[in-house]
Amino acid sequence: MLSKTECIILHKFKYSESSLIVHGYTREHGRISFILQGIRKKNSQTRANLFQPLFLLDLDIYIKSKRQLQRIKEAKNSYPFQSVPYDYIKRSVALFLAEFLYKTLKEEEPNPELFDFISSHVKLLDLKEREITNFHIYFLLQLSKYLGFFPDENIHNRPFFDLEKGIFTSEKPAHKYFLRTPYTDFWGTFLQYSSNQHENVRLSRSERQTILESIIKFYQLHFHAPLEINSYEILKETLGD
Repeated sequence: MLSKTECIILHKFKYSESSLIVHGYTREHGRISFILQGIRKKNSQTRANLFQPLFLLDLDIYIKSKRQLQRIKEAKNSYPFQSVPYDYIKRSVALFLAEFLYKTLKEEEPNPELFDFISSHVKLLDLKEREITNFHIYFLLQLSKYLGFFPDENIHNRPFFDLEKGIFTSEKPAHKYFLRTPYTDFWGTFLQYSSNQHENVRLSRSERQTILESIIKFYQLHFHAPLEINSYEILKETLGD
């Protein structure tokens, strides 16, 4: 079946001397993987640089339900980036988020609301002119809403946040996976802010890293699996005070 779909590129790797295997998230089919044979040859009609992390594409794709790797008829850029490929901070954020999504989005069932959330925020990252050093923190906390474990937002007089249960609490949890003030306050602020407010949260480099590491642990606990994000080291070097 030939299907037209929008796709967000999550990850690619070389396959043989001239081919690529690409993983993406689509509006109509959820997560998919496809092979691009011969795309790295000079005479290929499809450009290999289209398949970069978080690029937004329009695909004509042959879908077969029992085939592990789908095949592409045509791929076009649906949203030409204005800044992400050329701004080293935005590029490092995009690389980190793409890897995070690649390792957490496993469902092959379509979820248009999730797709639209990711797509709209990719465009927002590209268009933002103000401070973006908190963008990935806001994005990951909001992403959890679509994955089914968005934290409880009731923070009033509750100085601890239980990462296992996803709730703010007045009592210190019995286990080690929890936050205390001021990090509970930071989490509460990000959960309640809109996409145009997160840049107003002032954080030091160490505070930002602690918050992000707590979010990664939060995801690990709810996925019941390790979550190694290789591009995190690049992000840490890129984002300063």
